[in-house]
Amino acid sequence: MGTVRAARRSGSATPARGHAVAVSHRTAVAREREIALLEAPIEAFLDYLRTGRRLSVNTVASYGHDLADYRAFARRHRLAGWSGATTVFVDGYFASLLRRGLAGTTVARRRSAMRGCHAFLVSRGGHVDPLTEMPPARRERKLPRALTVEQIELLLAQPAVERPAGSRDRALFELAYASGLRVSELCGLQRNHLDLAERCVRVTGKGGKQRLVPFGAAAERALRDWLEHGRPGLAPRARHDTVFVNRRGTALSRMGFWKILRAHASAAGLTARVHPHALRHSFATHLLEGGADLRVVQELLGHASISTTAVYTHLDRSYLREVHRSFHPRA
Repeated sequence: MGTVRAARRSGSATPARGHAVAVSHRTAVAREREIALLEAPIEAFLDYLRTGRRLSVNTVASYGHDLADYRAFARRHRLAGWSGATTVFVDGYFASLLRRGLAGTTVARRRSAMRGCHAFLVSRGGHVDPLTEMPPARRERKLPRALTVEQIELLLAQPAVERPAGSRDRALFELAYASGLRVSELCGLQRNHLDLAERCVRVTGKGGKQRLVPFGAAAERALRDWLEHGRPGLAPRARHDTVFVNRRGTALSRMGFWKILRAHASAAGLTARVHPHALRHSFATHLLEGGADLRVVQELLGHASISTTAVYTHLDRSYLREVHRSFHPRA
């Protein structure tokens, strides 16, 4: 009797297992189809950005992050493929971003990534760009927040330079404020990019554009102390030429820079005013306030367009009035 019951149980379980296997197989097939129709085109676009347009790793990663969110929205709404993305669908995605309370700059960046991706798919054939019928986005431009000279002095005084980590932090801040380098440029800086004797640094910025930026005596002293004493003490086993490293001897990351800056800003009581590019913004603002030419500041910052640099003039209306008064014949 026990054998008969076992056989019955076994016989009834077999169809159930077979059904489960069939469902699992269909799920796997659906997943592969989804990858082919949604993920693969995005990966092809990102690969084009890497190899075709030779964009930086950080830029491609930013595109990937934005498009991953767009793809997740498409999956939730069971979009069969990007050829099915209509203007109504895209408008729905933008509405979801606004409901999530994302900043206008984030929405504009997502839109740019989507526009590039859809244009790429159109160039490969079989697709219509759903963004062509949409009105251009109105992008709000936030003014960069700069520290005062007194606040900069207070921040620079925070690192304890007698310690290796403090020596690094002082050199990091001094160079950032003296040169206006981007955070990614600071973190990727190599020893052979620095000319301490001539007090200048060679930088490869966005789009592979190189520029030569001078810095002052204070930054030179801080860099010499870091390279000669602080760096060997903090990371004695580091076998590479990256200028700024962490305690493990690896290159300092952008997040690492932000944590260091935030800690010292907090100690100086400046938390509410400081952000990752605060020293770069302060560099540009103080140069313009001191009477520097806008084109010179553009070159030092590595801006492709003068309009990007011109945003700093809004921080100091007196600078514009002074330029007008000095050079206009009927001022």
